[in-house]
Amino acid sequence: MPNFTVKTTAILLMIAAIFMFSSMDALAKLLAGRIGTMPTLWARYLGQALVVLILVLPRLRTVLQTRYPGLQLARSVFLMCATIFFFFGISNIGLAEAAAIMSTNPLFITLGAALFLGERFGIRRAMAILAACIGAFLVIRPGAAVFTPYSLLPLGAAICYSAYALTTRFVGRDESAWTSLFYTALFGAVVLSAAVPFFWHPLNGTDLAIMGAIAICGTLGQLALIRALMAGEAGMLAPFAYFGLVFSSFYGATIFGDLPDWLTIVGACIIAGAGIYVWYRETFVKAQ
Repeated sequence: MPNFTVKTTAILLMIAAIFMFSSMDALAKLLAGRIGTMPTLWARYLGQALVVLILVLPRLRTVLQTRYPGLQLARSVFLMCATIFFFFGISNIGLAEAAAIMSTNPLFITLGAALFLGERFGIRRAMAILAACIGAFLVIRPGAAVFTPYSLLPLGAAICYSAYALTTRFVGRDESAWTSLFYTALFGAVVLSAAVPFFWHPLNGTDLAIMGAIAICGTLGQLALIRALMAGEAGMLAPFAYFGLVFSSFYGATIFGDLPDWLTIVGACIIAGAGIYVWYRETFVKAQ
């Protein structure tokens, strides 16, 4: 496959993954207000595990084979911790605020990719990430209200998610995306199924529908992210995580009544511009 096509596909998959995760986060915030955070977490993982199991059942024996059982366990732990931290975070602070704090993860991913995966970390990538970070602060303009103890939860989620992305990038060089997807879903479903009885809440039809939507968004997001990291460098894809701020601001306005002002729009444009710049550099300039 031509270099242009590979990198463009990786970037589009990354944006699709971030959109799905942002949709899942909005649904999770909505559901957590109805039944609690722990049942919401359980629904996210159990639903994904069931969806993935149905899809891979004809080739389950092949999917279960892994060359990196230790790393599969590690990345499953990283992702579950990131999800727990973030879901509890958005249950206690605004969705956009949590997304802004979570948006520090590209910094950790890019630095980690340079330190542990041997990927390049040039001045242009650093400047793109810095520009996107400035855009993130313009969107939220964090003040005293943001830096509550609950604000540390999305920060912890960002660190754990970065570790998950880096281990996924390493494992994805040799293993199927479905193998990685199955193990993360299975691990979270088993662990949270043991904990959820202590936090159970009666469910109605609306709750079940939201649970199903969370499972679908989580599954599609994970699959898109894994395939993106298999096709493109983690450092190159990192700035596109800032699109989550745009999506979160949209959901905050349409679902939770948090309307963006002009600074939010400016920040969103900077975020998108940083991602487009990296995409242009990686697909057009280097192809010349």
